[in-house]
Amino acid sequence: MRLPPDLLKQTSKKKFINIYRPKSSNGVVAANNKVATALQDRLTTFLDGVVFGMPTWLLVIIIVLGSILGFVLLWLTAAKIVRKLWRFPAPSYTGWFLDSWFRRWMQPADKLIRRSGISEGMQVLEIGCGSGAYTTFVARVVGKKGKVYALDIQPRMLAQLENKLSRPENQDITNIKLIQASAYELSFEDSTLDLVYMITVLQEIPDRHRALLEAHRVLKPAGILAITEFFPDPDYPLKRTTIKQATGAGFVEDKVLGNFWNYTARFIKPKESICL
Repeated sequence: MRLPPDLLKQTSKKKFINIYRPKSSNGVVAANNKVATALQDRLTTFLDGVVFGMPTWLLVIIIVLGSILGFVLLWLTAAKIVRKLWRFPAPSYTGWFLDSWFRRWMQPADKLIRRSGISEGMQVLEIGCGSGAYTTFVARVVGKKGKVYALDIQPRMLAQLENKLSRPENQDITNIKLIQASAYELSFEDSTLDLVYMITVLQEIPDRHRALLEAHRVLKPAGILAITEFFPDPDYPLKRTTIKQATGAGFVEDKVLGNFWNYTARFIKPKESICL
């Protein structure tokens, strides 16, 4: 016998309610206890088989490395937030790290120089040279026919570079000139340099557009601007940000080499250009 539509609807509704009606509190507690016990058993099995089954030394290494990684990520997050609010050069007390083997292991000098387009005989300006992590490498590449102008706004950073150049292993380098100045006022005539490069520096400059215009001014027509960025740096910008800033100052994009972790964006000053 077929039920009337109204009665069928009421019957279906009652079945639905009975199916999805919450169980009694005792039933819920029992179900929750059963699930919790099952999860606890699985966790115990995992810990016994994987974690506690490891050699003690391996477990200690994993804990230490995990702690270091967690600290680094926390520090990077906090530093990036601070640097978004305040722009300033890397403090001089960080010079030892900036010019360390560890930094150059993460950012190899030969790869950076190759990506930047630096070659023998060039007149090169490094804006924000700091303690000279890459300055001596560049000086050897451009050779005696070339010149490296190492510019930094902080006297203490330049003092560290000067001390580095006085070491016996660097006595053969005679083509570096130290300049204490702002990136806003470069002491060069128009169109005099072959290449200007910055390594994790551009985003530290409060008025980046003004600094880029100065770089544009001192470069020869078809001169190269090379901007290298590194993800662990608190000021790290995405590639598209760097490209937008440089092209906005009158440069033409040439190549972007590298990856998300570490890249160099290379630009050309057009032979016929108007400073913006």
